[in-house]
Amino acid sequence: MFTNKDLRNLIIPLFIEQFLLMFVGIADTFVVSFSGEADVSGVSLVTSFNTVLIFLFTALSSGGAVIISQYIGNKNDAAAGRSAGQLLMISTVISVLLSALILVCHTQLLRLLFGRIEADVMAACESYLWITTLSLPFLAIYDAGAALCRSIGKTDVTMNISIVANIINVVGNCVGVFVLHLGAVGVAYPSLISRTLSAVAVTVYCFGRRLPVRYRAKDIFAWDGGLLKKVMGIALPNGVENGVHQLVKVALSGMVALFGTYQIAANGVAQSIWSLASIMGLAMAPVYTTVIGQCMGARDIDAANFYFKKLNKITLVLSVLWNALVFALTPLIIRYSAISQEAKDLVIWLVLINNIFNGLAYPFAGSLGNGLRAAGDVTFTMAVSITLTIAARLFFSALFGLWLGWGVIGVAIGMSIDLVFRGAIFIWRLKSQAWTRFRLI
Repeated sequence: MFTNKDLRNLIIPLFIEQFLLMFVGIADTFVVSFSGEADVSGVSLVTSFNTVLIFLFTALSSGGAVIISQYIGNKNDAAAGRSAGQLLMISTVISVLLSALILVCHTQLLRLLFGRIEADVMAACESYLWITTLSLPFLAIYDAGAALCRSIGKTDVTMNISIVANIINVVGNCVGVFVLHLGAVGVAYPSLISRTLSAVAVTVYCFGRRLPVRYRAKDIFAWDGGLLKKVMGIALPNGVENGVHQLVKVALSGMVALFGTYQIAANGVAQSIWSLASIMGLAMAPVYTTVIGQCMGARDIDAANFYFKKLNKITLVLSVLWNALVFALTPLIIRYSAISQEAKDLVIWLVLINNIFNGLAYPFAGSLGNGLRAAGDVTFTMAVSITLTIAARLFFSALFGLWLGWGVIGVAIGMSIDLVFRGAIFIWRLKSQAWTRFRLI
């Protein structure tokens, strides 16, 4: 069903796109670091919360992508188009409601999440959260369009949109911080502008009449309970899983906030580099969705098994090479950052710990799990992920970071242990063939 050329045409644009999407957050943190540790601490803390919502929207779009891909594999383009329209509609509604709630309660929310942090850090948090929240509906709309593009193999479209959006974002960051001296605000507005333009561009493209599966107004301004049930049947477990995972990350950020400003700053910079290191695994996840989804839509179990094995090998090799490269570049990345030398030394250790486990374990803990979801095995993957996120990630981070006094180093180790356990369980699940029993359409 997919030749090596087909896989390359999926993987390369998705990698570039994920690199550019992650670069938005990296550029925000890196550029704002020149404004001082208070601003970079505020941006990094809010980014950890924003990631919760970003992954919720990603879960929603992933649910839509699974259904769209399965209908394409089943040769039912009309149903695939209706699924895409319903995905856009529900993504817009949910994102607008959540954004409104956050804007109304933003001060109380920050105090609940991060407690009594220093006043200048809280000020940076409030301004950055307010502006970035305005961009969330546009991000959700973009994700819905990107899900459709990936499902039909048009990954080069979202790649090109990301290139333009990131140029706008980087230039805007530099102007906001170095020219206008706006601190956290100076990196928030460019993100809003770039996400808005991305949403408009991908939506216009998805209405194109030449596409085999496209947006139609009648599919968007309607309520198809049957299709929404299918989409949400994948999206809700995935969303709950990602939501719990990210909420635990927020809790860990609150834990890190207890370790002092230099450790907060080091953790913020390290998280940006961690995001860079995770790009390969994140890029491969939608490849699994498209390939395994279409195989299962056609009920070709042999092809699904074949591509599971092939994609696992590709993901592992690429992930190890990419994580090694990112670690090698880390000293260059942090050289001109305005954080202290003590914080820079800490960043090196944090990146080393993360990249070892991310390179070897995340291909199975993350990307392989996405393939199981594309086959319909969502309840099992959700249960495993939630259980390990709490029982392993949160427990071991608290054990090493707080109780043993290792600080952010202990938190990094605790987070990595989760990946090892999860990856091992998902490998066992793949070999058991239990995922072949599910039918989504």
